[in-house]
Amino acid sequence: MGLEEDLRGVQTDDIISILEGHVPEGYTFNPMGALTNEHMEYNSAPSLDDKIHCLVSVLPGDVISIMSQAILEKMKKVRLKARDLGIPQVIIMTKVDSTCELVSKDLKMIYKSRKIKEKMQECSNLLGVPMNCIFPVKNYCEEITTNTNMDILILTAMNNIVNFANDFVERQ
Repeated sequence: MGLEEDLRGVQTDDIISILEGHVPEGYTFNPMGALTNEHMEYNSAPSLDDKIHCLVSVLPGDVISIMSQAILEKMKKVRLKARDLGIPQVIIMTKVDSTCELVSKDLKMIYKSRKIKEKMQECSNLLGVPMNCIFPVKNYCEEITTNTNMDILILTAMNNIVNFANDFVERQ
């Protein structure tokens, strides 16, 4: 379940409760209402292990321009709460091959592509996440074997996420 425009997705307040560590592992979300401190499952005294150490948003690069305002507002609300909690934030921008023909032909051109840079800037402007926290990656969807260039992008993003999370834990 992800963020949806209507009531089908996870409630924004549930995501904020996850950030704060109030949602127990294995909890089944209710799209009709968020978990509150009145629920039996609510973790009223979360430890550092219960809290989120890095907020990672995954956005398809080919549709950033046409994302609904309702979804963007939900994402901003969560992002602002994460900021207030001191939680680092990262965006994984997927489908870069669908976003830029140059990159589709040669993935090594990803950081030289003006189109990818524009999409990263658009992400940064829409959500307030700095450019150096936006990682473009290509999805594995048609490949039947691994691709080193794709793996490098994914592993670079993962390495940065782990480092951001580790820095957050050390500050706590």
